[in-house]
Amino acid sequence: MSQILGVRSSAIALACLASARLLAAGFPSTEISNAQLRLTIYLPDARNGFYRASRFDWSGVIGDLEYKGHRYYGPWFSRVDPNVHDYTYEGEQVTASPCSAGTGPVEEFQTNGSALGWDEAKPGGTFIKIGVGVLRKDDKPYDFVRLYPVVDSGKWSVSKQADFVEFEQQLDDPAAGYGYAYRKVVRLIPGKPEMVLEHNLRNTGRRTIESTVYNHNFLVLDGQAPGPDFEISVPYQIQHGPRGRGPVEVRGNRIVYLKQIEGHEVGAISAPGFSASPSDNDIHIENRKVGAGMRITGDRPLANLSLWSIKTTLAVEPTIRMKIEPGGEFQWRISYTYYVK
Repeated sequence: MSQILGVRSSAIALACLASARLLAAGFPSTEISNAQLRLTIYLPDARNGFYRASRFDWSGVIGDLEYKGHRYYGPWFSRVDPNVHDYTYEGEQVTASPCSAGTGPVEEFQTNGSALGWDEAKPGGTFIKIGVGVLRKDDKPYDFVRLYPVVDSGKWSVSKQADFVEFEQQLDDPAAGYGYAYRKVVRLIPGKPEMVLEHNLRNTGRRTIESTVYNHNFLVLDGQAPGPDFEISVPYQIQHGPRGRGPVEVRGNRIVYLKQIEGHEVGAISAPGFSASPSDNDIHIENRKVGAGMRITGDRPLANLSLWSIKTTLAVEPTIRMKIEPGGEFQWRISYTYYVK
């Protein structure tokens, strides 16, 4: 019976992936490639963009990445509904809120569990989500999946070559005292199945920018539902109790699934135990059934690492921390290497 359910969950995930291809069509995008990889990347667009909500960075949203016949990224939902909080299910299909409807390695900036300037702003005032813009605060507690009005998305510019896309956003909120120049490059390494995300954030305001940023890394590898065919490993011993939420377990430096994610199940766990060295910011994800995997490495120390997954996506989320004085800047780099066995 468990094998039948597993096949059914994978079929659901594949169906979601197929319908999501249609969902994603028609938005402003561009393609880059090298001898190994081909990517579709959505472009920031406040009116017509694929992602224009108030949670994730608008730049570098990857709608598709293929390597040797394996598809790594794409929508993990079939529909977007502004009345949904985070995500929900309609029958066996997943419906996402606008804020959560990101794809691929999307990033979110947070400050003290909320956003830059949130604590100081009064209801009706403004606060900042880096990579999004100046947002309007309401009179409720902060909620990262609430759709906040975008008052000013800043000035975006995009430049492209065959194997990279460069995004730049300039933003200034004089009332809050924050301003920045943000540059992000999605680059393919010549002749290798490797993608690099290069970042530079320069503080152009009068106030210090203190923030974390994590990458959600929505993986939809060949539509495979998260389960025992997947294995996740890091270079350190994970200091967590053996079980997480749902059928997820820690075994030394590995996170494994005890069964396939089905129905409305969530598989989630945190993975503390990392050192202050960037060498621990190194994640391997592999699926033995399809014989494909990936390695994610960052050049900054981890501030947190966690896993979140439902039947249509697996997301390993590394977080880093930054503090940028006025006039200063902060750089970081994330590398993705894709492989087949």
